[in-house]
Amino acid sequence: MEITLGPLLYFWPKDRVISFYRDVCEWPVNRVYLGETVCNKRRQMKLGDWLAIGEELQSAGKTVVLSTLALLEAASDLAALKKVCDNDRFHVEANDMAAVHKLSQAGIPFTTGPLFNIYNAYTLKELIDCGLERWTLPLELSATDLYCILGQADELGLTDKFSTEVFVWGMMPLAVSARCFTARAHDLPKDDCQFVCMQYPEGLPVYSQENDRVFTLNGIQTQSGRCLNLLGDVPAMAASGVDAVRVSPQPDGTKEVVLSLVDQVSGVGEHELVHPAGCCQGYWHGKAGMVPMVDITP
Repeated sequence: MEITLGPLLYFWPKDRVISFYRDVCEWPVNRVYLGETVCNKRRQMKLGDWLAIGEELQSAGKTVVLSTLALLEAASDLAALKKVCDNDRFHVEANDMAAVHKLSQAGIPFTTGPLFNIYNAYTLKELIDCGLERWTLPLELSATDLYCILGQADELGLTDKFSTEVFVWGMMPLAVSARCFTARAHDLPKDDCQFVCMQYPEGLPVYSQENDRVFTLNGIQTQSGRCLNLLGDVPAMAASGVDAVRVSPQPDGTKEVVLSLVDQVSGVGEHELVHPAGCCQGYWHGKAGMVPMVDITP
């Protein structure tokens, strides 16, 4: 089973991004996703910068994938998307149908990210015909949903035509909007946001009146309030046909999560990891996504 590092979802200073991925070169991850997937205004990192990081990671033995924006809002976004899709060095993760269209037209194989709506094997078949070679399970689906889709794919004769990845650690990206909620929290318009999201390297927490952390604001992206933690479910995933598990980069502790996953995959032990915001198991066990892990009985 592969261990993958998903795209960086937060807005960090350029030097911090470069330093982070330089460290990743030494980590036991098989595949690394690079690029801006959240907001088209986050332009400290240019495509050339991501390509340079990709070259370093590839030299360190990693498979590199360039990820595309999940929400295109302007013609300039389409132009940027075309440059990513036309890169002749690395694989591409498509996060919307515009990317699928461009990649399919060019005959380039692709991966889909967790915000891409794939809910049955018939959708998988359509996308395989367009060039899909790997998909990432949407975060709102459960283990039961996944195994039903994989069973359906087997009935359609698709099993050997794609691989499956599951997001297992990190704040869950739930939705994207044309509005920037982080800017709104500072009484700033989106067009003059002053890049306030850089003040929150792991997002801006949102609490209910009962002081329960319910969401995390990340610019135009809304994330879960608690960190998804499916590390204990990884052995069962491996036995059920999952090919790769994804860790989402966080400011602190990401390497420790990766090392824990290595132990889980190899079966040599497990570690109890806790995120400062608390952990949940999302929708994997068919429960409410925000329910804390201590309240869940698989």
